[in-house]
Amino acid sequence: MRRLERMNPLPERRKVRREKSVFNDLGFSDQEAAALLMKSRLHSKIVRYASNYSQAQLQKVLNESQPRVSDLMRGKIAKFSLETLVTYAEALHMRPEIKIHEPVVALTAARSIGA
Repeated sequence: MRRLERMNPLPERRKVRREKSVFNDLGFSDQEAAALLMKSRLHSKIVRYASNYSQAQLQKVLNESQPRVSDLMRGKIAKFSLETLVTYAEALHMRPEIKIHEPVVALTAARSIGA
């Protein structure tokens, strides 16, 4: 067992804690990063769910051409707006929604005023 431990060729990976998203790390503004994060999460869920369908079935359900369905399934996210992805999710009966959270700073300020 000890011999196997010494032979492990993979270095240990350090986990980096992000305060924001990978899109912020890539240099996008907070607003752009938030929109891209929403878009990428929605796209990912659509693709995961849509993988249960054939492309021909998706063409009918989404009312799109085969090349467009192929772009969706191959991850060409830049070709789709957030609104289009929401429409696709609705067509697939996925019930998409956007959640809004109060900023932490605003909550802290409101609590100190009310105290």
